[in-house]
Amino acid sequence: MKITPYISRELHKDLRQEYVKYAKIIPLARWLDVKIPSKWYRRIVGGLEIICGIALTFIPHRRTKQLANWILLSLMIAAISLHWAVDDKLERSAPALVFFFMLTCRLVVEWQIERQDRAEAAKASVKAPSMGSTNSHIPAKLAKND
Repeated sequence: MKITPYISRELHKDLRQEYVKYAKIIPLARWLDVKIPSKWYRRIVGGLEIICGIALTFIPHRRTKQLANWILLSLMIAAISLHWAVDDKLERSAPALVFFFMLTCRLVVEWQIERQDRAEAAKASVKAPSMGSTNSHIPAKLAKND
């Protein structure tokens, strides 16, 4: 809806008006003294959201999913801060807050899975006998003392 009025003309019109306010207060643009047109700001944010959403949904590569998650999380933090800066009501900033918490939970779950995979890999490497060992009949704890 940020990119095209095809889904909802009224919502697209409302988003266009809101992004005019947001484009005026983008911190990086203010610091660099650059004026970013609201049209391009809205399209870039919408495009990144679509691309990252597709990556999270359809691409099986874990690092790609993590990168998409981090990009979306950054966009949500920026959205929350912009909503706060223009004194938007909670109804306006609630979707950004909800997506922020969802993306944070996804990130935490992914970290837990990654940590569990590392622990299992470490266990498997400890249990596997070394190929070049001449003392293969001796348990690993006793063989270390030799």
